Amino acid sequence: MPLIIKNRSVIEDTWTLLGADASLEEALQNEKAIVPFSLWQAERETLLKKIHRAVWLESNEIIEDLADDLDQLELVALNFPAFTDGRHFSSARLLRERYKFAGEVRAIGDVLRDQLFYMQRCGFDAYAIRSDKDPFDALKGLSDFSISYQAAVDNDQPLFRRRAAAQTP
Repeated sequence: MPLIIKNRSVIEDTWTLLGADASLEEALQNEKAIVPFSLWQAERETLLKKIHRAVWLESNEIIEDLADDLDQLELVALNFPAFTDGRHFSSARLLRERYKFAGEVRAIGDVLRDQLFYMQRCGFDAYAIRSDKDPFDALKGLSDFSISYQAAVDNDQPLFRRRAAAQTP
């Protein structure tokens, strides 16, 4: 089984990530399949009855199109086709803040250590690191910085407000 980072630990991945061209039959053969959003849209009712519920989105697919189904899902994976494509940072933040999604939010694709700290601030809690990289080394990326200036999912107060609150008697 491949290794992923989840909740700040390296673990074996129990899910099967299906390709963009996956068929319904392929999804039904894997009880814990992460299906592409296009397959989810086409076969939603069947998939709801037959498998654990997990969907992945390409970087050009938007969370708003999945919003009505979030209460049915255990996992939402967001694909980063290139290190330089950061559109899904916003998607993760929307999942956590606007839609209050409590399930797993996983980064897949071209995911590297340098992104992990920022991804966790946006609401990701699992990372499928690029296969040519070491997940144990990448895990250290979650602790690259000790202080964050901006408010985010992991801390809704910017640093100046945290400091002011600490100084108030």
